[in-house]
Amino acid sequence: MEQTAKQLEFERLKERVAQLESELQSHPGPWAPTGEYPAYEALSGFVLGIAGAIVALLLNVIGAPADSKDPLQLIRVYLTFPLGEKALTLGTREVAGSSIGSSLGSPLGDWMILAFGCCLYLGTGMLLGAIFQPVFRRYADRSFLKRLVLGVALGVLVWVVNFYGILSWLQPLTCGGRWITDNSVLPWWVAAVTHVVFGLTMAILYPLGRFRAPAAGVEQA
Repeated sequence: MEQTAKQLEFERLKERVAQLESELQSHPGPWAPTGEYPAYEALSGFVLGIAGAIVALLLNVIGAPADSKDPLQLIRVYLTFPLGEKALTLGTREVAGSSIGSSLGSPLGDWMILAFGCCLYLGTGMLLGAIFQPVFRRYADRSFLKRLVLGVALGVLVWVVNFYGILSWLQPLTCGGRWITDNSVLPWWVAAVTHVVFGLTMAILYPLGRFRAPAAGVEQA
């Protein structure tokens, strides 16, 4: 009799366990990505893009004097779209006789515009980084050498498309000049190397932003 009661209780417990398992399966836990995660890649690309832009800008700041150029010449050229030719003289005027409280058109105002130009340059790096990161994951996720080659190719592609596919006609149309693609203002090889350095930096830093799906069975916080 006692054995039968225990057997019945055991069967009821088995049914209860099965019921609980069914309820748990019908109410899955918090969502967790298991494969591709575009939002994560875009965000990590934003961050790494800033780093890539900083490296490229520092290279120009350090290397510009070797070509008898001002360290911030790249930013001045960058600002010719949309400021026009006057952007090339930003920060070159004498401070003597100027009022510290004056705004645009003064040396202080010029440096504020140049600082803003640097921010825009970094912002452009962010946008490009959000594009480079998914491309690296798709075509060169585990190969460092392939990423380097792809980084160079992407950098050159962005340079050619932006400079000669878009700005070569858009800047004259909107600003009345072609300073960005003028070799006397910005040598073509400087622009090309800048983009290549950005691509290489993104390729090197890519693993820092690679998405790693959580292991199966690991409890999510």
